[in-house]
Amino acid sequence: MESVRMYSTQVCPYCVHAKALLKKRGVESIEDIRVDLDPTQRLKMMELTGRRTVPQIFIGETHVGGCDELVALDQRGALMPLLAGSGA
Repeated sequence: MESVRMYSTQVCPYCVHAKALLKKRGVESIEDIRVDLDPTQRLKMMELTGRRTVPQIFIGETHVGGCDELVALDQRGALMPLLAGSGA
């Protein structure tokens, strides 16, 4: 299974929803980078994605986007292949 990295904050409901969906799909470990605890991580996230909002989700080296994009990926059946490393 591909590694999952997520830029998030503690109180973000979209972050909570995205984590729950990933766990439901079998992801056991998410590298959770808390931008509310370390503002330099938000700057890094913005450099990587061009976005200010959380969550910002990476599966392997693929930037999925935020919670809405993750849900859409799952709904069209592309999340599990991406997690498995066989692309979206």
